[in-house]
Amino acid sequence: MFFMALGFAPMPANATSKEIIELQTQVQQLLDMVQRLQSTLDTRFGVLQHLAEQTADDANRMTATVNALQQKINAQSDAVNGKLDTNSGQVQSLNDSVDELKSRVAKLDKSLQEIQTQLQNMQTPAPGAGSPAAGGTSPSGAPLAPGAASSQIPPLQETFQAGVRDYNAAKYDVASGEFQDVLHYYPLDDLAGTAQFYLGEIAYRQQNYADAVKAYNAVLEGFSGNPKAPAAQLRKGLSLIQMNRKNDGIHELRLLIQRHPQTPEAAQARNKLAAMNVRVTGR
Repeated sequence: MFFMALGFAPMPANATSKEIIELQTQVQQLLDMVQRLQSTLDTRFGVLQHLAEQTADDANRMTATVNALQQKINAQSDAVNGKLDTNSGQVQSLNDSVDELKSRVAKLDKSLQEIQTQLQNMQTPAPGAGSPAAGGTSPSGAPLAPGAASSQIPPLQETFQAGVRDYNAAKYDVASGEFQDVLHYYPLDDLAGTAQFYLGEIAYRQQNYADAVKAYNAVLEGFSGNPKAPAAQLRKGLSLIQMNRKNDGIHELRLLIQRHPQTPEAAQARNKLAAMNVRVTGR
């Protein structure tokens, strides 16, 4: 019992105080470590914050530089586009002048040919040839009455209207002959350009695109002021595309849009280019 009582006796006071002191020392060490860690974190956070501020400043300066550069690029682009538009207008004016000159030359050539034909028709055989002086002779040798040759020329309006009716009725061979008569007998009349256009339309409907292009070219070169000129250029572009000459066809459609921008044909050209995923301009 004595030993048991001795075992449960309280520990000496000096042992307890020593443990408390050790605990206090460890706690103080931990506090010091926490303070040093906090100080390190504060220092590093300050560095990071400074770097973040520098990065933000650099980003702002870079943004300002990019914006200034973009403004310069936009200004240069506007200037270049303005020059291109000016050059395009000058080229267009030149093209129009060339087309007008070609039209005048073609009309002069046709006028000379017509005068030459009339002079040949007006010539009468020599008296010794056995033909009457007043009227000439027919291929069989029979004399012709005065004015018989002129009566063989078909009337303009009736011939043209007959050609349009036969064209609409798909009588292409007949219509072609009637339009050819208009071109032959009335080459300087405004209806001659329209008749030439219809010859291109006949070839286009028959899928004879090569002949269609030739006929449309005759309209554009010889009758550039004809109301059918925009339609002729549209059909020419479409014919070239059908002939697998895509680049040439696109060029013609773009020319149409430049020369006649407000016409229904120009709208059709824009729709065709959009369907082909091609820009209206070549820029």
